[in-house]
Parts: sequence; C-alpha cells; structure tokens
Amino acid sequence: MENKRNYKSTSVSLSKLLNFKKEINYNSIKSRQLLKFLGPAFIVSVAYIDPGNFATNISGGSKFGYTLIWVILCSNLMAIFLQIMSAKLGIATEHNLPEMCSKVFSRSANWIFWIIAEIGAMATDLAEFLGGTIGLYLLFHIPMIYAGLITGLITYIICYMEKYGQKVVELIISVLVAIICIAYTLELFLAKPNWFQVGIHTIIPSLPNGEAVLIAVGMLGATVMPHVIYLHSQLVQHRSIDLSNEGKLKHLKMEKIDVTIAMNIAFIINAAMVVVSAAVFNRNGLVVDTMEQAHTSLQPLLGSLSSSAFGIALLASGLSSSAVGTMAGQTIMKGFVNLSIPINIRRIITMAPALIIIALGINPMNALILSQVALSFILPFPIIQMLIIAKRKDLMGILVNKSLVRFFGALIATIIIVLNAILLYLTFTGNV
Repeated sequence: MENKRNYKSTSVSLSKLLNFKKEINYNSIKSRQLLKFLGPAFIVSVAYIDPGNFATNISGGSKFGYTLIWVILCSNLMAIFLQIMSAKLGIATEHNLPEMCSKVFSRSANWIFWIIAEIGAMATDLAEFLGGTIGLYLLFHIPMIYAGLITGLITYIICYMEKYGQKVVELIISVLVAIICIAYTLELFLAKPNWFQVGIHTIIPSLPNGEAVLIAVGMLGATVMPHVIYLHSQLVQHRSIDLSNEGKLKHLKMEKIDVTIAMNIAFIINAAMVVVSAAVFNRNGLVVDTMEQAHTSLQPLLGSLSSSAFGIALLASGLSSSAVGTMAGQTIMKGFVNLSIPINIRRIITMAPALIIIALGINPMNALILSQVALSFILPFPIIQMLIIAKRKDLMGILVNKSLVRFFGALIATIIIVLNAILLYLTFTGNV
C-alpha cells in the first residue's frame, strides 16, 4: 500500500513537473513571438519625448507647478489610441497612411494634405534639431552653430544605419530612450517631489489662466505628434509576414502590446519632466524661460550631477527624434504626391530654420514651444484622414473600425479642435 501511495505521489509530481515545463516552454515561445514584433512603437515613442516636450513640460512645471500633469496623462491616452489606429491601418491595408490618402482622396486634396504635413514635419524638425544642438552646447560648451552642424552629422549617421535594416535603427533609438529614462529617474530621485500633489493633479484637471491654456495646448502638440501617426503605419509593414486575417489579427494584438509598453514609458518620462520642474523651479519661485536657464539652475539647486543628467537627456532626445523626424518626412513626401526628394537635400532644408533661429539669437525655448503649438493645429488632419479610411470595410477588411472606436476617434479630434479654437480666441483677444 505504501509503495502504491509513493508511486501515485511520484506520478502526480512528475505530471505537475511536465505541466510546469510545458507552461514555461509556452510562455517562452510567446515571449519570443512578442520580441519579434516589439520595436516600431519604440521608434514612434521618441516623438513623444522630444525636445519640444522638454520645452513645454519645463515651462509648464516652473510656471504652474504640478497643476498640468493631467494634460500629460490625457495626451498619453490619446497617443495610445491614435498610434494603435495608425498601426491597424498599416496592418490592414499593407500601405501607410499617406499612401492610402493618395488612393482615397483627390489629387488636389492630397497636395493640400502634403503641404500641411510638411509644415508639421518642418515644425517637428525645428524642435528636434534645436534640442540636439542645445544639448551639445550645454554639455560641451560648443558654439551653437557648430553644435548644430554636429547634430546634423550624427542624425545623418543614425538615418544611414537604416540601410542595414529597420531593427538596427530600432536598437539605436531604444538605447537613446533608455538613456533619457535613466537620466530622469536620477532627476526624480534628486528633486524629492511632493508625491501627494503629483497624484492629485494627475487625476484632477485645472487650467489656472490663459497662459496655462497655451502651455497645455503646447503639451498636447508636443505629446501627440502628427508626423509619427503617418510614420507608424509605415513601420509596421516590416513585421507584416502573414497576410491572412488570422495573421493580421495576431499582428495587431502584438502591436497593441508594443504601443502600450512604449507609450507608457514616454508618459513616465514626460510626467517626470513636469514633476522635476515643479519640485525644483516652481518650489523655489523660479520661472524658467530657456533651456540654458533650466540647466544652470539645476546645478546650484540639486548639484552638477542633476544638470549633467538634464544635458545628456536633452542630447539623447534631440538626436533620436531628429532621426525619427527624417524617417517620417520620407514617408510623407513619397506617400501623398509620390515625391522622392533625396534625403541629404531634405536634411539641408530642414536644418535651415533651426540654424537661422540660432544665428539670429532668437530664444530657442520660445521657438520650441511655438513649434509644438503649430503641431497641435496640424494634428486633426491625420486623425480625420485615419477615421475616414479606417471606417471603410472594403479597405480595412476584418480590421475595420467599429462604431465605438469611430466615436472615440471623433471625440479626440473634437477635443483638439476645441482647444485650438480657445487658444486662438485667447491669443487674438490679448489674454495670452
């Protein structure tokens, strides 16, 4: 009897062990499958933590403390929704959004869309290029003009690496995002913020005055970026292997995980920018209007380690986002009106506004904030284009947008348009 019990006990243990091993193997297979799909959203996420975010988040935190953190949360939720929709369009149609616009809308409409998208790309490049330039200037005291040229050269090298495959660029950009994460984790540790206030203002909206509306719209424009809505639908093409309905559904599921991870990392970094600015500058009665002021003010308040971390984060942000801006520009140019302008010529064109601003001595921080406001005005265009295309079953097939998704898409577009209308009113009545 005892031998039987021991045998039974051993059988049960072996069975549990085999089941456990099967579960480990299954999870290992799922993890490997997920790793194959991770990447596109990490490239896209760089646009959500670019130098424009530094400008609007630092300005908002220094002027209004913790009160605008809720804007970052709402913007991030919008970003997750829109990036998933962009990825879904690319997976379903096997084309990017500009290419689908060229198929659905008239040629004259596409020329208008292209001009608007190019203005957005120029505003984006202005912010990103300036960020990298200022980062080099702050860290190494290189004159701004030379720092700008170095930024352009490094950006070109990152973009050139795409020749060896999209995965190589994804890896480079992921490393730069990791550098920004580490830098702002250190900043948070040194700043010692009021976490109760952080929690309250994350969930309770408030806009103290007209200037806060300007900063809030700038935060929205800096966080939800139009150029990467166009780009994401292109990036997912490299993962489209199984074009069956089942394959597309699986691809979309994996891309949703990719977006959720990448966008929430971007949210944490953006929120950290506001929190550190509120805890360090606002708490000490400092209103920060320039990147140089932010860098130099951190040193006496938190030490040289903090100011160095800020400069490194800004540099990593500027370099990575400049490369992503270039990739998005290629997608925009070729898609709408089938223009193939050599990348080197486009780089020179997009460098020009930033270099002119540097040469004229215009405050780069103000230029960054205004560029983000311009982007928020452009943002409704790609959203509305996506909503029109993604509701058509003949184009989207099994991944066609359901009525609830269409409702939320329309709601997001409406919110952005209303905020922009309020901003225009405040601007022209002199209340901003």
